[in-house]
Amino acid sequence: MGVEYPDSNCRSSCDDDDSEAALHPSNDDNDNVAPRFRLRRLARVQDDASAAFLPGAGGAMSVYVTMHRIRRLVIAAIDDTYTLEELRAPLIDHQVVRPLVERLYNPEDPAIVYCLVANRVQFLRPNSREAIHQGVNESRATLCELLATRVLRRFHEDHPGRAGLLLLANILVSGFDPCDAAPESIRSRRPQWAIQERGGHERKLTALELAIISESKWLIKSPACELVVDAVYKGVVVYTPLSFVDFLPDHYKYHPVSLYEPRRAAILNHRRLIVPQLRNVVELMHFIVLLLLYMLTVAQYGFGGDLSGVHIYEITFNVFATGWVLEQFAAVVEHGWEVHAQNLWSFLDATFVAIYAAYGLVRALELLIADDAYYALPVLCTAAPVLLTRIAFTVMPDNIVFIALHAMMRDFTRLTFIAIWCFAGFVVGLLFLARTSGEGSLNESVTWATICKWLLWIWFGLDGTGIERAADFHLILGPTLIITFAFLGNTLFLTILVAILTNTFSKIISNEAAEIQFRRAVLTFQGVKSDAIFSYPPPFNVLALMVMLPLKFLVGPVAFHHINVAVIRIINAPILLLIGLWERRRVWARRSKPGSRSWRYFPGLSPHGDIQIVFSSEPPPEVLDALEKMDALHEVAGTTTGERMPQSPKDFRGHASSVRRRRTSNSSSVRRFDA
Repeated sequence: MGVEYPDSNCRSSCDDDDSEAALHPSNDDNDNVAPRFRLRRLARVQDDASAAFLPGAGGAMSVYVTMHRIRRLVIAAIDDTYTLEELRAPLIDHQVVRPLVERLYNPEDPAIVYCLVANRVQFLRPNSREAIHQGVNESRATLCELLATRVLRRFHEDHPGRAGLLLLANILVSGFDPCDAAPESIRSRRPQWAIQERGGHERKLTALELAIISESKWLIKSPACELVVDAVYKGVVVYTPLSFVDFLPDHYKYHPVSLYEPRRAAILNHRRLIVPQLRNVVELMHFIVLLLLYMLTVAQYGFGGDLSGVHIYEITFNVFATGWVLEQFAAVVEHGWEVHAQNLWSFLDATFVAIYAAYGLVRALELLIADDAYYALPVLCTAAPVLLTRIAFTVMPDNIVFIALHAMMRDFTRLTFIAIWCFAGFVVGLLFLARTSGEGSLNESVTWATICKWLLWIWFGLDGTGIERAADFHLILGPTLIITFAFLGNTLFLTILVAILTNTFSKIISNEAAEIQFRRAVLTFQGVKSDAIFSYPPPFNVLALMVMLPLKFLVGPVAFHHINVAVIRIINAPILLLIGLWERRRVWARRSKPGSRSWRYFPGLSPHGDIQIVFSSEPPPEVLDALEKMDALHEVAGTTTGERMPQSPKDFRGHASSVRRRRTSNSSSVRRFDA
């Protein structure tokens, strides 16, 4: 759990797989087919916005104008369905994708990636009026994601080092208003719900949040986005997140996106509680405490304990569980269920909350009505599989098996509800058949529960009582309904279920790296909290909601901020002190030994350590000169373009920038759209 602090001369690799596909044509037959794009129409696309919305010399346009500009260009570019592989093919890449990147990329406009992902969200949104164009819109959404990836890579290439990391972080996690500089007629149509004051940062969204909502896994897997997500996860990049509603809002101070320096921060820095890497550890400790209290409560009542009255373990468990449920509910409200559902263990938390709510209701009725009843304990026991499974999901969030299980559970739940809804007709039909034409005792004793039990046993192949009694419903119609149900349930439904789950699992396994990085991005984005309620550990968050929230309306924002920070530091003093000392010691150790390697690398302990030593540093100048005399790189890879290729990895970034500048100066981006 180490926090890495980038040096001023750091350089990150910006290679991407799509560049290889563009530079090295494949031998597929599809590459020789002319792309079905309306290039001539795209050449005639002009920005008809008024002069007030146009940028100045080298400036950036408003977010509203940029979003509509991108939408017009993408709609004009694609007129048919394409996959990501087809859009990355060399021919289409050179004729459409790269010219669009050249046209849209503006070093002074950090909102361009946000606008591209916002258009992807809009293209993926179901629209009944454009149902026949849904496939084309999905291709346009894919093109928006590909353009956002390329533009973000351009920012990464042109801005290296700490300044580049700060710029990339502003692009991905800074908030943008989609109605920025929009006409008054558009702004007046916005929903007028009550929004908490955030000092001008209301109604703003981030590019990373839109990428998570639209499942832009190719964009999130890119090296530039991965660099930012890793920096935010480790606490190198800090900022005040944007949320919709806070339970305990404290927005007196807004911290913009910045790089964290431990030596200049306070020793009890309460803002380190929202660092995702540190917060995951704290939340894991909270869940372990919840699990231990649960075990003690069930063991006290279940192993020969006294079932009457309320015991100390149950009281402690209920108090802590109430605070934990409040924290989960605040996490859902923080960014919405659509983002929270992307978390691996969100369905487990929702299941435990439902079980705990049922237990609390039954337990309250027991204490109010009958002291000697103990119906709530069996309800509480059903939470054990959920809690123990949740531990495994929390400890191994990057395990591809758990990621696939999360996706398959979503498909399985959806298909199961559909099956229950459809098969309910068999229960109703057999019940009416038994009442109208049932023979003997069947007409009097059969109930819908009995019919459900017989059908369920047939479904799982456990018992054939329902088939044996089918003729008692009706001599002909009874066996017909039962046999039809057996065929549909055991054959059709199970075949469809296996096919869907197999398809989901194969898709996730085939794109394992992107799936893992996507889940890591979700975990990072959800880990940064703006609500002050998350700084209070359970069950102190319940007390904070009862005491601090009324206090907010009695004092001013400045006084409330100081009181809130003081209380948070007092409650979390041991954790904050440990975090502060650990981070400072790590930074001092790195600064005192700038040339030392991390303890993770010991080439001498590996039989392949000599290979690592050979490639660990650049060859000396005399070796490079000898290699250049033997194999001149500009003759090997630059003969087709007449350009001299770089001789060392450090020169590749500057070489790519110079090539782009020459391409831009030789021909305008508008001419590239001509057929």
